[in-house]
Amino acid sequence: MIKSGLTVRQWLGWTGFALVFLLTAAVAVWRGDILRAGLDPQVPFQTYQPPPAPNYSRADAWAMSEARAPDAGPAAVLFVHSTTYDGGREWNGPVGDPKADAYLRQVVLPNYAGPFARLGAVSAPRYRQGSLYTRLTLRDDAREARAFAWRDVAAAFETWIARHPEGPIVLAGVEQGGELVERLLRERVAVDPALRQRLVAAYLMDVVTPVDGLSPSIPACERRDQTGCVVGYSPVSEGNDGAARRRLRRALVWDGRGRLVELGRREALCVNPVTGSTSTAPAAARLNRGATNATGLEWGAHPALLAREVATQCRDGLLRYSEPDRESFRQAGSWADRRKSRPYNLFYGDLEADAAARLAAWAAQRGS
Repeated sequence: MIKSGLTVRQWLGWTGFALVFLLTAAVAVWRGDILRAGLDPQVPFQTYQPPPAPNYSRADAWAMSEARAPDAGPAAVLFVHSTTYDGGREWNGPVGDPKADAYLRQVVLPNYAGPFARLGAVSAPRYRQGSLYTRLTLRDDAREARAFAWRDVAAAFETWIARHPEGPIVLAGVEQGGELVERLLRERVAVDPALRQRLVAAYLMDVVTPVDGLSPSIPACERRDQTGCVVGYSPVSEGNDGAARRRLRRALVWDGRGRLVELGRREALCVNPVTGSTSTAPAAARLNRGATNATGLEWGAHPALLAREVATQCRDGLLRYSEPDRESFRQAGSWADRRKSRPYNLFYGDLEADAAARLAAWAAQRGS
């Protein structure tokens, strides 16, 4: 007998229970760190051998190529997708990874490329994206992996623009894709007067962009009938001040040498997709044109929109929004999936209306 009166078996049982409890608590506290460590490629980027480059003359390099919805307009749209590859073995995701491709088709394209479907022909390149792990750390290796993705998107742009030598163009990207589109604007569109004249607008969704990083020739959008401008925002829910601080503190932006550096004290861009302007005035929920969860929807099918759901305000460089109290607008899936762009779009109807208005204004300016 143990002095306390417990038998050896009881004492061992309580000890085992305590150990299980402590292990469970430790996993709960450090689960994110454990899972994040599992995505680390464990090799320096300098010695890393990336996957083969995509050939954009081939159909398999495009997740979507010249896709047209019913009654699509005259624009050519280039959409650059967000992070879909988790990581673990690679710093940069192989083109055609089955799991990443499934997430792209089922979640990203219907929710984030969908609002631009009726503008015209939509193309979305696959590319050697920086893995999810590169979004979770500020390590130099991760920055280099994210910057590496630029070469693929630049090559895709050249192939795409050669297919569309004239007519209106729209550029759009979400999260990592928005980061790369912002660089396309500065290094390809802003330096080419002919392309600038053709630009209807660029949409940088769910990405922190410095205001002073925009080219003077491609400014932030101030009103709905303005063309050749940028709609950019990084959304954080109201009351989530900790996430807001982390978002700005961890934000990486391009410098003049093609490197990703901390945002620091620079002002972040916020164009409210509900109003189409940089106004910091609150936009009431009644102005919201429609949120939706379009996950799994086939291309060209228009989702049901739930209007008047979300109040918004540009504040301190971020788009603060009210959370809709609906099951379809809650994060689900694996730990990794919950750190990717949301599997729904709270501003689907707003983006759709904004893009249509700017395309109409572009056409009116040219008398077409």
